[in-house]
Amino acid sequence: MNLLDLSHTSHTRARSGIQRVARALYRELTKGNEVIAVTWDPYAKAWRELNTVEIENLEAEAPASTRGARWPWSRKMYSRFQGWRGTVPALPSATGLIVPELFSPAVAGALPRLKAGKPRIAIFHDAIALKLPELSPLGTVACFPSYMQELLQFDGIAAVSEESRQSLLDYWKWLGVSQQPPVQTIPLGLDHFERDNDAPAENHPPVVLCVGSIEGRKNHLALLEAAELLWADGHNFNLRLIGMANKQTGHLALQKIHSLQQSGHPLKYDGAVDETTLASAYATCSFTVYPSIMEGFGLPVLESLARGKPCICSAHGALGESARPGGAVALDEVSIPAIQAAIARLLRNPAEISQLSTKARSRTYRSWSQYTSDLLAWMDSLP
Repeated sequence: MNLLDLSHTSHTRARSGIQRVARALYRELTKGNEVIAVTWDPYAKAWRELNTVEIENLEAEAPASTRGARWPWSRKMYSRFQGWRGTVPALPSATGLIVPELFSPAVAGALPRLKAGKPRIAIFHDAIALKLPELSPLGTVACFPSYMQELLQFDGIAAVSEESRQSLLDYWKWLGVSQQPPVQTIPLGLDHFERDNDAPAENHPPVVLCVGSIEGRKNHLALLEAAELLWADGHNFNLRLIGMANKQTGHLALQKIHSLQQSGHPLKYDGAVDETTLASAYATCSFTVYPSIMEGFGLPVLESLARGKPCICSAHGALGESARPGGAVALDEVSIPAIQAAIARLLRNPAEISQLSTKARSRTYRSWSQYTSDLLAWMDSLP
C-alpha cells in the first residue's frame, strides 16, 4: 500500500495538466485499493487522509475558474482544533509514497514527517519556470529552484517525457550534484475517447479549436494575430478557445480576445469547461492548434489526435515527441507567420485534413491504466 500526496489537487476543482495527472492516478490506484490519498494539513500541522469534501473535489466534473487551493473556513477551524488537541488520526502504515504534484515549500518541509516506507517517488512535469521565467507566474518562478533541489530527497523521479527528464538532469548537472536518484521517462496516458467520424456540417464555416490555459507560454497571442491576418485575407472559419485564464501572464492574450470579439470576428472563448462541453467542441471542430512554446508533455495534442482531429503544434521538445508518430502538422517555430501558413494550408485542403485524421486514428495511445501499471512496475524495481 502506497501513500499518494494530493495536497493541492484535493483543494481545487481546476484541471491543469498536473492536476489531471494527479486525478487520473487517484482514480486508477483506488480501483485496486493500492493507495491511500493524503494531504498535508497546514492548520492541523499534520498529514492525514483526505476527507469527504476533498474527495469530492477530486471526483468533481464541474470546472473551476482558478487553479488556487481553497480551504473552507469551517475546515480550517476544525483542523486547528484537531491540531491543538493532538487528535489528528494517524495514517496507516505504507510501503511507499507517490507525489504527482509540483509541491509547495510548505509540503516539501513536511515530507520528512510523513511516515511512509520506500521507495518514495515524485513525478516531474517540466522545468519551464526556469527556462521561460518571463512567461511563468512569479510565485512559481520564485520557488522553482528549491523545488528542483528538493527532488533529490526522493528515491526515484518519473519524468513525463524525455524532454522533461533531460531538463531535470541538465539542471542537476549545472548545480554540480554528484549523487542523484534515478530518473525514468514514463509517458502519460489518456482517457478513452469516442472518435467522431462525422465531418463538420456543409455550408458551415470550419471551426479551428485551441484547448489550453490562457497564459504566456501557451502563445495564444501568436495564434490570435495569425487568425486576424487570415480573416483579413478572406479566410472563412471560426476560432474557438477553451481554457482557464491566468491573468498574470495571459493578460495580453485576454485583451486581444476582447478586441477581436468587439470587432465582430468569429471568435469564441469559453473559459474552463466540463468534459461534456469539451468533447462536443472536439467533435465539431475541423482541426486544432496548440501554439505553446514549451511543454513538459502537452496532453491537448495527444487528446486531439486520439479523437481523430489533426493538430498544429511545435515540432520540438515534448510536443515533437507527441507529434512525430503522425496526425499532426509540426512547426519548426510557432511564430505568427508559421501558424498562419499552417492554418491556411489546412483550410484550403480538406483532403489533407482527412489524411492527417486517418493517420491520427491509426496510432496507438497509452491509457491511464497503462501509465499507472508502468509507474508501479518501475517503482517496484527501485532498490
